[in-house]
Amino acid sequence: MIRHNGPISGVAAFDGRLVATAGYDNQLVLWDAGTRRALARAVHDHLANQVAFSPDGRHLVSSSSDYTARLWSVPDLKLLAVLSDQQDDVEMSAFHPSKDLIATASRDHRVRVYDFTGALLHTFTGHTADVISVEWAAGGDADELVSSSDDGTVKRWSLRTGGLVDDIDLGGIETDTIAVAPDGVVYAGNDEGEIVVLSEGGTATHHAHDAGIKRLVLDAAQGLLVSLSYDRTLRIWDVSGEPRPVASAAFPADVWPRSCAFLDGDTLAFATFGSSYAVYRIADGVWELDHVEPTHGVNAVTAHEGRTLTIGDAGILRTDGSPTAETGSLCNFLTPVGGRVFSGGQLGTVFDALTGEALHQHRSPLNCGAAFTRDGVPHVVVGAYTGEGLVFSVHPDGTVKHEATLPLHTGAVKGVAVSGDLIFAVCADAAASWFSVRDFTELHRVEAAHDRIANGCAPLPGGRFASVSRDRRLRLWDGPEAAVHPTPHDHSVKCVSTSPDGRYVATGSYSGAVCVFDTRTGTWPVALRPTTAGVSSLCHDPARGVFLAGSYDGRVYDVPVPAAGDADGSGEARP
Repeated sequence: MIRHNGPISGVAAFDGRLVATAGYDNQLVLWDAGTRRALARAVHDHLANQVAFSPDGRHLVSSSSDYTARLWSVPDLKLLAVLSDQQDDVEMSAFHPSKDLIATASRDHRVRVYDFTGALLHTFTGHTADVISVEWAAGGDADELVSSSDDGTVKRWSLRTGGLVDDIDLGGIETDTIAVAPDGVVYAGNDEGEIVVLSEGGTATHHAHDAGIKRLVLDAAQGLLVSLSYDRTLRIWDVSGEPRPVASAAFPADVWPRSCAFLDGDTLAFATFGSSYAVYRIADGVWELDHVEPTHGVNAVTAHEGRTLTIGDAGILRTDGSPTAETGSLCNFLTPVGGRVFSGGQLGTVFDALTGEALHQHRSPLNCGAAFTRDGVPHVVVGAYTGEGLVFSVHPDGTVKHEATLPLHTGAVKGVAVSGDLIFAVCADAAASWFSVRDFTELHRVEAAHDRIANGCAPLPGGRFASVSRDRRLRLWDGPEAAVHPTPHDHSVKCVSTSPDGRYVATGSYSGAVCVFDTRTGTWPVALRPTTAGVSSLCHDPARGVFLAGSYDGRVYDVPVPAAGDADGSGEARP
């Protein structure tokens, strides 16, 4: 049976008959839109991020974190070409409206154009951060491209000149998504929740959402624009003139506001955290989720009271592999504190994962958590996509009190850790910050703490910290200065954990590799790949003296460390 086993990150539709989905399980799946039956599947070597149909529906192009885009025939999904010159993740690819050309947007800061044989024709260099979106400019003979980037600019490129035509500064605000209308108007959605309209008449900004916009989708024939946001809402805009909101809806827990596509004038297909795509009927505001089944991927793992706890896309807490509680929402972290285990994710709800009880509601998704003690009272700080650190105290009777909201960052908090009297947090914009446990004031901030997106951090003894990034480097922080260590990883490092004594630092990647650094010898004595799926989370199990690696494949793997005095830097895993 063909189905997704991890979150669906991209969705496309053709002529109301076909739907294609791309997933974190590396799969590309083609569906019959009428029956919701899977017709064919194909596989990348890494996460599949987005997918698009050619204008005639005879081809698909998929974009992947394996650094390639791939061209497939429809409906058999036969591989026709690999577009392989990217040096980092391919976030999006787009077919030319009338020629056999494909444009790609990559996190290596470049836009490229290929023909259908996979030959590279053009490389456009000029963005200074990850390129997230690319679209062809309007017109059947279009020879220009429009791209958006985390550098806060929208750029226009010419095939004829091979260079930059226009460079529009959007104030440095990260802009994940663009849509281009037939009349040449460009709509850009940014991390401030704004839709910026770029036209010959100038630039106009419209507040649209309370959190960042992840995707804009245009139906030019109807003059409708759909915006998807991490505030857990979709909004539909009439853009036949000045953008005017005409409908809105909240997302069900299973729907991921990363991608959608028009099936027809009244129907949208949506990316989900489940096995298939969701359908939304605009006119009556009805969601159809009957074909979306839970998946078992692990997003977080922790050792708690001698047991292994996991939680993932389905929001189901598993204790030593058996379901024990449900939150009803995808969850990203597990943080034991004061007899509770804090968790949260896409809904922005803070849960006690042990019971499924909702403790607090935030305005955006939640990413991470760290426990600490303040004045003898257990506390936890929870990092949010909108940059806040939510601080809660847990009292002896189990009462949870929201104590403070810390301005950790302006972008998504990707990791938070506590050591001594310091709270440390890293951000998607590569920054790091330090706050005081005593009075919650900011102590330090390093804006360019990492060369790329930071993905996680962990505590070391004595107010020190470890952090990892897409730049595949481990940083060991002592105050606002870091010692930088290249890792053996060949793909973005997703997560990090430390042993209680601070000797070992485990790092896990999206490609399924785990490498362990010995802080005393400065070597990497453990390097292994327990799974071909990504490693989503790591924790240290002090009772057994091993690291636990949670994976998107739904399993937890033991990662042993060398015995004392036995670290030789050989790069071999020890039994």
